[in-house]
Amino acid sequence: MSGTSLDGVDVLCAHFSFENNQWKYEILAAKTYPYSDMWLSRLQHLPTESASNFAKTHAFYGRYLGQLVQTFLKETGVQADFVASHGHTIFHQPAIGFTSQIGDGAALSAYAGLPVVCDFRSLDVALGGQGAPLVPIGDELLFAKYDACLNLGGFSNISFKRDQVRLAFDISPCNLILNKVAQELGFAYDNKGILAKSAQANLELLTQLNALPFYHLVGAKSLGIEWLNQTFWPLLAAGNEYSQTELLSTFTQHIAIQIAQVLNEKAIQDVLITGGGAFNDYLVEQIQEKTAASLVVPEIELVQFKEALIFAFLGVLRITNQNNVLQAVTGSKKNHIGGAIYGNFSLLDQ
Repeated sequence: MSGTSLDGVDVLCAHFSFENNQWKYEILAAKTYPYSDMWLSRLQHLPTESASNFAKTHAFYGRYLGQLVQTFLKETGVQADFVASHGHTIFHQPAIGFTSQIGDGAALSAYAGLPVVCDFRSLDVALGGQGAPLVPIGDELLFAKYDACLNLGGFSNISFKRDQVRLAFDISPCNLILNKVAQELGFAYDNKGILAKSAQANLELLTQLNALPFYHLVGAKSLGIEWLNQTFWPLLAAGNEYSQTELLSTFTQHIAIQIAQVLNEKAIQDVLITGGGAFNDYLVEQIQEKTAASLVVPEIELVQFKEALIFAFLGVLRITNQNNVLQAVTGSKKNHIGGAIYGNFSLLDQ
């Protein structure tokens, strides 16, 4: 799993079982491999590279992921039946019918020495869906005891059940915008939100951000880097000067307001919070100040690796021919089984 915030590649090995009509999981090992400067630069600049460089990177990144799998298995001593790979999103424009996650499944399978399930989003977009979010099927089957699951990743997104139907959507940008500003100050990220807490939000900018049209859309909706570049960042180029700490404070308030608004509108009572933003104490505090919902931050392992865990689970559902994408969540024409298969799956015969 590699998220838009480019923290690195999350590799996780989990065991899944189906007992008493309920799915259970156990995390056997998990580790994050930070990107080298070379990979960080290549992934950041790939959207504007040539078609040949895109194709080459797609193949080489697949090899890289396969080698990471081999490294992970040797370092942890665990064994795996197959790999479920999200890859890394480069383009995501479901409104005009395409999405692209690099990490060639054939190369990954060859270098990992294991069968692979990957490309989980393309079929959903082809069926008219947003291609995201895909995690809610895991929320439904693995974390149903919570009213809602909130992910604070590159973007914030939520999953919850209403009238026996699982609903989910992206709420706002999150770590992508916070990390970008923190990096301008020489930090990888705003540790615990200390920088944001040290400044005051710019109320004029905050009002402009909260008025963006995306926040008034209803139903299945998702955000991508393209939206940030075309809609979000241009608001900062309107001739006004902001300090980085002022921006961090404003963005943190903006994220908290949008999230709390959803929690309040949906009358959600208890929320499981995961993703890197769960370590941002100031952001979590600001969300809590604006809602009566109970916010639950679980153990560090689940905070960091829940998304990787659920993509492993999506792979399990794929190879057992069970729906792993929900129509009500993505807006596609029907529930379906997403994911391309590479290699020989002996588990398919069991």
